[in-house]
Amino acid sequence: MKLKKGDSVMVISGKDKGKTGTIVRTHPSEGKVLIDGVGLYKRHLKAAGGGIVELPRAIDASNVMFMDPKEKKPTRIGRKVENGKVVRFAKKSGTTLS
Repeated sequence: MKLKKGDSVMVISGKDKGKTGTIVRTHPSEGKVLIDGVGLYKRHLKAAGGGIVELPRAIDASNVMFMDPKEKKPTRIGRKVENGKVVRFAKKSGTTLS
């Protein structure tokens, strides 16, 4: 998986299509990511604590695209070797990512 925690992404399919957010957690073995404010569902709690809360649900990594930090548009991520280290870069602008 080329996406990492802290990456800014845009949802490209599903009920939250068009929304943007930051990755809170990744599940590489399942191919899923948890995005802040995206994929929310309602959970009914017992009467003692009470109420209905909205929690984020992990969505498939194929349904999100990385947001290019330079152009602020969705882009793909590539990998290349620089100074003996593998670094990620945005395919649209060529910007090297952290």
